Amino acid sequence: MTERITTGSPRRKARIAGILYLTSFVVGIIGEFVVRGRLGFAVGLIAVLCNLGVTLLLYSIFKPVNSSLSLLAASCNFVGLIFEALRWNPQGVDIAIVFHGLYCLLIGYLILRSAFLPRILGALIAFAGLVWLTFLSTPLANHLSPYNLASGVIGEASLMLWLLVMGVNVERWKEQASPAE
Repeated sequence: MTERITTGSPRRKARIAGILYLTSFVVGIIGEFVVRGRLGFAVGLIAVLCNLGVTLLLYSIFKPVNSSLSLLAASCNFVGLIFEALRWNPQGVDIAIVFHGLYCLLIGYLILRSAFLPRILGALIAFAGLVWLTFLSTPLANHLSPYNLASGVIGEASLMLWLLVMGVNVERWKEQASPAE
């Protein structure tokens, strides 16, 4: 399975990541606002699994840009996904979204350093990461709400839609990947 992830077309990986990103987003909204109880928990786990797929695919896509930072980004998101799956919010702090914020900051930096995605996406997703970090302080996050939520969603939705519709520029990805291999 991991061999398939690492050897597939970067455009195909990006589009699959976009599909999983969209699925996670829609399922997450349903789990948060529509269903409750055990069904809500199960729906939340589906969103987490979709995010896990996005994380693995983006790790593979950004590995040629900087393998260490791509691994660090993936690790941050894995930790956040574990907190999300457990729904653990110590002292009311949404630790999952804070780790996701770190992930978004790192992915934003990797996009800015890449040659195969528009830099504006990097700026938007990095800004979303900063917005998610406001959840380190519940009073600050509440004070900035709903503007912080809207800004984060816009940043992430921009990347999600770009991956879904456009994918990555394969020629530029190959140019960037060739020295790394």
